Amino acid sequence: MNDEQKKKAMDAWYKLLNEPEIRMDCEEQYDELLKAADEMERTGLINCKEWRQLVREAGAAFSKAKEGVDGGT
Repeated sequence: MNDEQKKKAMDAWYKLLNEPEIRMDCEEQYDELLKAADEMERTGLINCKEWRQLVREAGAAFSKAKEGVDGGT
């Protein structure tokens, strides 16, 4: 596993988590975060424990975003 590749991939993942692309709704953001996490695990940049943590963080962000949309805030 290349530490530099892992750092770049994780940085990109957290950037997408914290700064979704313009016109990207919360479902699209969630899907892209999961795809990125899957790809990092598939290529061996992260292990299954790290993958689960990213999925949990993506899920938490999705839930928070949906509450804001559905809650009328």
